[in-house]
Amino acid sequence: MPLYRSRKHKMIAGVCGGIAEWLGWDPTVVRIAYVVLSIASVGFPGTIAYIILWMVMPKEPAL
Repeated sequence: MPLYRSRKHKMIAGVCGGIAEWLGWDPTVVRIAYVVLSIASVGFPGTIAYIILWMVMPKEPAL
């Protein structure tokens, strides 16, 4: 299964939702993990990583 930005689990850009679908996890768990890791790394690297993934990950194809 390819990695796409989610259309159905989208809060901002669908990045965390897409990662959750790809891993088969609950999107809330991925979002909480992202926030915790971003805070632990003083937020800057997490923000940059999210923006890069937003630009690089393709949108999920419409069915």
